[in-house]
Amino acid sequence: MQILDGRLVAQKITTELKRKIHSFYEQHKISPGLVVILVGNNPASQVYVHQKIKTAKQVGIHSKVLSLPEDISLNKLKQTIQSLNQDPAIHAILVQLPLPHPLSWREVVSHIDPRKDPDCLTVENQGLAWSGQARVLPCTPSGIMKLFEHYNIILKGKKAVVVGRSQIVGLPMAQILLRANATVTVCHSHTKNLSKITQEADLVVVAAGCPGLLGKKDFKKGAVVVDVGIHRTIENNKTILKGDVLFEELKNWVAYATPVPGGVGPMTVTILLENTFQLACLAAESKAHA
Repeated sequence: MQILDGRLVAQKITTELKRKIHSFYEQHKISPGLVVILVGNNPASQVYVHQKIKTAKQVGIHSKVLSLPEDISLNKLKQTIQSLNQDPAIHAILVQLPLPHPLSWREVVSHIDPRKDPDCLTVENQGLAWSGQARVLPCTPSGIMKLFEHYNIILKGKKAVVVGRSQIVGLPMAQILLRANATVTVCHSHTKNLSKITQEADLVVVAAGCPGLLGKKDFKKGAVVVDVGIHRTIENNKTILKGDVLFEELKNWVAYATPVPGGVGPMTVTILLENTFQLACLAAESKAHA
């Protein structure tokens, strides 16, 4: 089994991205700007946000975290986002998910200017993506495709199964695989005989949000397995990260698999930064033609 090493591929992409951003600054005297909105004190979210900001600064993206109280009203959050929409130094606005109850991520994200939406979550950008005219593609599915590209994994004509139908990962992943000429099946919580379906697949992307959902018995020999799940558990007073797939079972069975951590996660962060840069480029282009 070959490990799909997200850290390795992400490092390669960020090295090139840093060069591009430097060149962009030399030409336009503009640094791409990213704001991550963090509502509440979710420890896992704080770790993820820190990771994003740290990597952003390494490649030359001006980035900051906007920490807001857990009990912030929707109206106040809306006003905050609208203020960022008006700031020409900000090219990307990311709302860190999950949001505390009763805030709805769909409602909150709807107030982001689609031109500043780096994860393709606004309705306008989802529509553009479905029609093949996306400004940027969603971070996680796009990162997974970059992994396939790096490891020369051919998708054309392959049977692909996506487990999970979220608007953030599952549905856009299925759409992108379709555009790559794979034959795609989407499974979800109401799917019957899930194991039978995944056993027939050449490629399985698991984004169910259910730890240890699938193992060796659920995949055919030689399959490609991508695990999007990430779950924090405490074992022997240590925090352990696990995925939706029982990774240790896959050795000597599947052809390729992503580990957790170190697989999809680093790719998601890297594509967020790539998308921020792309949005900055589009903004500069728009300004030049104004």
